[in-house]
Amino acid sequence: MNKQVNSLGYRLDLSAAQEAYLKGQMNKVSRSFAVVVDCLEQPLATFLSTAYLLCRIADNIEDCAETNEWKLARLNEFLSLLDDPTLADEVLLDWSAKRWLGLVPDERAMMTLEGGRELWQVYGSIPDPFREIIHHWTRVMVEGMICLNQEHCSLSFFQYKNISVIKTLHDYDQYCFIVAGTVGHMATKLAINFYAIEPAASTQLLETSEACGRALQKTNILKDFREDLERGYCYLPDEWLMQIQHLPLSFGGATPGWKAMVYENVLDELNTAKEYVLALPTHAAGYRMACLLCLLPALLTNQLAAQDSRHLFTANHQYKISRPTMMNCLLDARRIAMDNRLIESYSDRLLSEIRSGFIRSM
Repeated sequence: MNKQVNSLGYRLDLSAAQEAYLKGQMNKVSRSFAVVVDCLEQPLATFLSTAYLLCRIADNIEDCAETNEWKLARLNEFLSLLDDPTLADEVLLDWSAKRWLGLVPDERAMMTLEGGRELWQVYGSIPDPFREIIHHWTRVMVEGMICLNQEHCSLSFFQYKNISVIKTLHDYDQYCFIVAGTVGHMATKLAINFYAIEPAASTQLLETSEACGRALQKTNILKDFREDLERGYCYLPDEWLMQIQHLPLSFGGATPGWKAMVYENVLDELNTAKEYVLALPTHAAGYRMACLLCLLPALLTNQLAAQDSRHLFTANHQYKISRPTMMNCLLDARRIAMDNRLIESYSDRLLSEIRSGFIRSM
């Protein structure tokens, strides 16, 4: 067994096979987040890897090409596993016989007894204070997903010419809370406990953690607008789309002012994410580095959008940072991670360049 112990005495005993399983699964489902997790001290890296993979299982259920009734049954089974991971063999044996329509092979494998048992075993072995945090916030996420699959959910989508569209800005924020803001809360609580962060800093981190998650989700929503629309979904609120006669829903583009408004919303969230990183104490070194490796790629992704804004919300809406750019993010994060002045100047420069790019297009 490999013993993972931090300075406060939290300990986790994992077998070599379990460590290899977590690393392998992280690289399969998200190489970029695997890089983020690798920055963390142990056993925090294991806690967050486990939490992330549990959230991906919930996402797999939500993404499955099945009826709402079928998804609700699986999501409730997921909650039973979250409450009692010793039920894994029973539930996963049943899941192994299902088709999991719409999932790629690696995603389907996570839902089987052979491919999923070790994850639930690791989750069950996490020390209680940390497992309770993972349990609480993953449950909040899944209960939100359950709401989304029910007719009378407070978060409203409606059909506009066969496209499912979020109704209001409040719904947009609430959706981003369910799928990502919950992760921001969970990661923050894990970090506060792991590093024993003092109360004043903890309060500031908790107040800004939700915006961090929303910032990353909104960046992805904007980046993936074309792909989502081709699948019949638009996560931008109808109260925005009405202002330009729903042109983006037919890839008709948008006015420069409308684009600037939509991106200003996520830039405000990214600015709050910057303040979150600045509030992290320097002894939380691995977590500061990990947070920068979320913040910097998000800023650069939005910078790409601003540099070629004429194609936004058209059939040519496509932008994604390259692997060399991601490697530069890693190098830059290492260079600035322990210096708040450098973090602030780096982030503010990018935020200013993005805003200037949209202003020039108006």
